[in-house]
Amino acid sequence: MIHRRTLIQGTAALAAAPLARAQSPKGHLRAGLVAYSYRKPLAAKTMDYETLIRKVSEMGLDGLDTTVYWFPDTSDAYLARLRATAYKNAVSLYSVAVRVRLCQPAPELRRAEVENAKKWVDVAEKVGASHVRVFGGAIPKGVTEAQAISWAAEVLKRAADYSGGKGIFIGVEDDGGLTTTAEPTVEIVKQADNPYAGINLDTGNFPRDGYAQAALCIPYAVSTHVKVHIAAPGGAKEKADWSRIAAMLVKGGYKGYMSLEYENQDDDAGAAIPKFAAELRRVTRSHSV
Repeated sequence: MIHRRTLIQGTAALAAAPLARAQSPKGHLRAGLVAYSYRKPLAAKTMDYETLIRKVSEMGLDGLDTTVYWFPDTSDAYLARLRATAYKNAVSLYSVAVRVRLCQPAPELRRAEVENAKKWVDVAEKVGASHVRVFGGAIPKGVTEAQAISWAAEVLKRAADYSGGKGIFIGVEDDGGLTTTAEPTVEIVKQADNPYAGINLDTGNFPRDGYAQAALCIPYAVSTHVKVHIAAPGGAKEKADWSRIAAMLVKGGYKGYMSLEYENQDDDAGAAIPKFAAELRRVTRSHSV
């Protein structure tokens, strides 16, 4: 005979179990690839973007971050062909990565960079991407960081004013120069003060303390890159814990792509990228509803 107290305790435990599961941190992450990972064959023209799209599909990834440096042109016909190839292979072309550099010391240079950004926003719209990656740029000689940030924020705001009308985000990447570390990168976005301006968070680019630096950027992240390695607090490179990064993103409320950017270009790259793609796919799925 089951004791009444035992029955009540067991019932309470069963009722609490779904609640405990519901409280487990789960997000909505997707696994992507940065085209820059295949920069050698793309530059050598031994691989084209349509081939890369099919490869991304074969690896079971959800999308491709299209580094535009190796687009043969940006004609409507070419961009339409890319978009169609992506659709037929169930691959999202979710981001366009360009060489826009936000920090420009002269008003005419800032105007020119805004127009450059607008051009690539239009390209993003044509391939169906909702994100454009830009750089912060270098700090001009003799200029304070605060002044450089204000110039970069001006360009980012004006670019985002345009992109927002198309539902496209502009993400400034932490990638050397003005945006070597998290603090000025975040400040650029804060000063731009536009809902379509954010950070393209690359967790592998920080020179030291990568996890702590990434944590500062997550509230502003609109897209993310992950590399095989990340910087330890002292600056040494160590194997990146993608599951830890995914948990940080989920906790910070980020929903979207974690994009593999493979930087090694050794003879084993062709075999290594699919292996890491499979790992990233497993991580994103394990942290998603």
